Amino acid sequence: MRLRRVLTTTLLALACAGAAQAQPGAVERLHQGNRTSENVPSLPAQLIEDLNRYQNTRGASFAGWTRDGCVLVSTRFAETAQAHRVCAPLGMREQLTFYPEPVNSLTVAPGAADGFVFGKDVGGNEFWQLHWFDLATRQTRLLTDGKSRNQAPLFAHDGKQLAYSSTLRNGRDTDVWVTDFPAGKARTVVTEGGQWSAQDFSPDGKQLLVLKYVSASESYPGLVDLASGKLTLFPVDGGKASISDFRFSRDGRAVYYVSDEIVGGKPQEFRTLRRHEPASGKFDVLSAKIPWDVDQIELSDDGARLLYVSNEDGIGKLHVLSLPGHEEIALPELPVGAIGRAAFSPDGKRVALSINSSTSPSDVYVIDLEPRRLTRWTRSEVGGLDSSKFVAPTLVRYPTFDKVDGKPRTIPAFYYRPAGGPRKIAMPVVIQIHGGPEAQSQPTFNPTAQFLANELGVAVLVPNVRGSAGYGRTYLGLDNAEKREDSVKDIGALLDWIGKQPELDASRVGVYGGSYGGYMVLASLMHYSDRIRAGVDVVGISDFSTFLNNTESYRRDLRRAEYGDERIPAMKAVFDRISPLKNAGKIRSPLFVAQGKNDPRVPYTEAEQIVKAVRANGQPVWFLMFDDEGHGFHKKANSDYFGAAMMQFWRQHLIAPESKVGQD
Repeated sequence: MRLRRVLTTTLLALACAGAAQAQPGAVERLHQGNRTSENVPSLPAQLIEDLNRYQNTRGASFAGWTRDGCVLVSTRFAETAQAHRVCAPLGMREQLTFYPEPVNSLTVAPGAADGFVFGKDVGGNEFWQLHWFDLATRQTRLLTDGKSRNQAPLFAHDGKQLAYSSTLRNGRDTDVWVTDFPAGKARTVVTEGGQWSAQDFSPDGKQLLVLKYVSASESYPGLVDLASGKLTLFPVDGGKASISDFRFSRDGRAVYYVSDEIVGGKPQEFRTLRRHEPASGKFDVLSAKIPWDVDQIELSDDGARLLYVSNEDGIGKLHVLSLPGHEEIALPELPVGAIGRAAFSPDGKRVALSINSSTSPSDVYVIDLEPRRLTRWTRSEVGGLDSSKFVAPTLVRYPTFDKVDGKPRTIPAFYYRPAGGPRKIAMPVVIQIHGGPEAQSQPTFNPTAQFLANELGVAVLVPNVRGSAGYGRTYLGLDNAEKREDSVKDIGALLDWIGKQPELDASRVGVYGGSYGGYMVLASLMHYSDRIRAGVDVVGISDFSTFLNNTESYRRDLRRAEYGDERIPAMKAVFDRISPLKNAGKIRSPLFVAQGKNDPRVPYTEAEQIVKAVRANGQPVWFLMFDDEGHGFHKKANSDYFGAAMMQFWRQHLIAPESKVGQD
């Protein structure tokens, strides 16, 4: 490929440029518009040209059915993701919103209202404001106060009420608000403290199912009588469980939900679909035969069908049940990948959903249930590239340091291996680590991995270390509090595995991650700098104590539930011991730190302090910050620049020198 052909001739120039860049302690700070950079070199035009097509890939995500039978989708045609409407298979995408900031939380109104609600913030600060878009008049109206953080809009089934979550009351707690739509005044219906969201209105609109979220493994459901304001909490079997997706049956007699509560006195590893009739006490587990988590559920408006999605080793599986008997309905074969939102059409005869595969960006498909037919409604662009040459990852499992039932525990990882036959030169490797920490990497379209594999000949490994979602309750809790560094040991075990693969070069390994994944990058460099050539940290935590002190107040207790409470001396001692900031002297590999200035989750001070500390060690650090971004880069120009800078970083610090296959 063209980039590989020019690579050999440019390596010497890159090495010379790196040597001439300045001494490690020196800093060249540049301000260019909204971008601040330090020690990031100029980017070669050839690199930008070759990367451009990969950066111009884009997908479409299903958001809902409009009342005229069209689908509302989120997609990007310029700088940011906006709302579009598609009214026929592979039809024109009619752009509806045109903002410099991305829109989210697209929620279509049912009933007589003809339009949708969307959320929008400023510069990535995540203080989203909800707006109403009227499809008949094309007018937009602000629904919230313009200052607080508002999210999770939910309509009553007749469209006459709108519920949402907001920090308006005190800036710290997330309450549930309800307004008579479209002209009513909003009122609070849950002010119990903590993080609450609305789940579903009763069919008559008089009650509201709500949920308090504490952590990925702990949440509490309740029911609000909207006339009296009385909140009744449901008992949780076992006292603590992960519960989500509460829905009323359409006759109002039962609730469907997802939970890993104990059943029959036995702890449950996975989140299953359940049905409960409060009046009769009848209880059923509907997905008991599937040993994987259920991710989402939806009911048709007529109450005749229910759908749910199971997450099976990172692959989404759609299930549709007929009601009231809960018999499974046969479906056409779907593309293999992760399933985004799925929902029934207003008449209940079709299901629309997003599917994102490793070799194709997210697209919208529609299933006609009676003729059992699958139709593709969007075909997203892949930058003019030949998609048949995209690399599909294989799932590998490697042994780690501890044991389960006397056998080594294994960690799942997706392995993107560059195409081609036997190699004389062992391949460099980039390990990409997800955030969360309770997230899960799935085999979705990854233009970064595709460029590394296809253009630079770099293998990419994407592990789901302990603490990742999707592998059961026990696995999810293996990295909590004082066990935090056990997940870092899983990266050490992956380095061991790489060393045993003859096609991989264990002397040329890089690590890359964002948010909690950024912490994992720093921690991995702290422990394995002798085995990791370089690292890229994006919006990462560098010290848990400073992070918890400085994150936005509405997030602080949520993060303490996962990471531990820095106010407890014993936990503070653990944070000090594992802190990359306090152990910066152990980081002896080149580092690239990228950050959004408006990040409310991981404040930019986390980036600045680790950059300063590592440089004080005499180690080279590239630094990049965007003034109009928050937790990650959502504007195309910013994302493109960061992507090119990261590829230049890998070229300079990872790709050369080459090693022979099988070399010690």
